[in-house]
Amino acid sequence: MPLELYGTSSCPYTAELREELLWKSREFVEFDVETDAEALGRMLLLTAGNRTVPVLIEDGRVKQVGMNGRGCFVNAP
Repeated sequence: MPLELYGTSSCPYTAELREELLWKSREFVEFDVETDAEALGRMLLLTAGNRTVPVLIEDGRVKQVGMNGRGCFVNAP
């Protein structure tokens, strides 16, 4: 099962985590929570309402929130 990356196109930390996953040749599916309301809903359920991205999900569980202690706040409804 591939990893799930929840983030935004405007967040530099999402881009940083994406690049790390690509560099490590990890298979992942990416969701932009600013443009995909359904993905935002899943992310909020998985993170108990945390709106910080990026969020990395492995096997249905939160593996990582943010990148090296940094992240972006999602204001989307």
